[in-house]
Amino acid sequence: MIAWTAGLVGVLVGIQIDRGDSPPPRIASERPLDVAAPRDDRLPSIDVYDIAAEIGPSVVTISADVESGPRRGGSVGTGIIITDDGEIVTNAHVVEDASAIRVRLAGETEPRPATLIGADPSNDLALLRISGEGYPAVTFADPDSIRIGDEVVAIGFALDLDGAPSVTRGIVSAQGRTISTRNGALDGLLQTDAAISSGNSGGPLVNSLGEVVGINTAVARGSATTAASNISFAISSGTALPVIERLREHDGETERARGFLGVGLEDRTDGGQGTLVTEVQPGSPAAAAGVEVGDVVVAIDDDEITGTLGLVATIRERDPGEEISVTVVRDGERIELTATLDVRPDS
Repeated sequence: MIAWTAGLVGVLVGIQIDRGDSPPPRIASERPLDVAAPRDDRLPSIDVYDIAAEIGPSVVTISADVESGPRRGGSVGTGIIITDDGEIVTNAHVVEDASAIRVRLAGETEPRPATLIGADPSNDLALLRISGEGYPAVTFADPDSIRIGDEVVAIGFALDLDGAPSVTRGIVSAQGRTISTRNGALDGLLQTDAAISSGNSGGPLVNSLGEVVGINTAVARGSATTAASNISFAISSGTALPVIERLREHDGETERARGFLGVGLEDRTDGGQGTLVTEVQPGSPAAAAGVEVGDVVVAIDDDEITGTLGLVATIRERDPGEEISVTVVRDGERIELTATLDVRPDS
């Protein structure tokens, strides 16, 4: 079984925090995020030096002081400046359980205090804010313009090594990947063969135009029975942008109610696509919709379901009260059912 290092923090350090510094107010920016216009043309070949020089000033080191839990002492990760008035996005796991957060900008020797605006652990994204204006903000790639085979560069503070961030080169290997994490599942991921290491968490995956196509978050590692080489994952701009906007709109609100269907699932073992229903909870939305044990779920609305994690992630992102179409295969026949999601019990 493949082990997913969805963390990439991995670098545990003792961090000294100047408690005398006052962090900025917990207020999200109202400035729009910069998103590139859609395009149909092919991207030019990547110039790693030029891209690193262009994006480097927008990549920051994030240090989190953690006083309890398994990461006691602290963690180091990477962040991306997304507005010129100091909003920064990173992975939620980088700042999880942090009692204080610091950001060090490119070319500076001293860290600045940062405020956590909000975090969404299930999507592994967090929004921070530092005081001041005039910061170099990145441009996000249009999600529909990202293609398999696009050349990309991953930038981040791998292993918390001294000096400037590490830069690695690769391609977009696949889109729409889903992996399991301790918070459930991450979906809509870009797969890349660009090397990503501990400390890269929250850093950008950038195309040849200098646009951020994803936020680096996890790497696959082999086990006793499987091998994993050059398989890393980034949260795509298409997934990240709405989450960031939601965190900005709901200042300080870190979680929201999640959709609930009420089924038990397991992966198919016959080589087919979809996920097998092994249990339907009585009184659940699935039961009301007519889902039965033995059904194979192959689609939710227009979203193709390729496996169990895909269904888990798709339902998790829907809202309670939302009506969805559930396409199942039953005795060789495709059947379309309608379910109205309930509130997830652990929301």
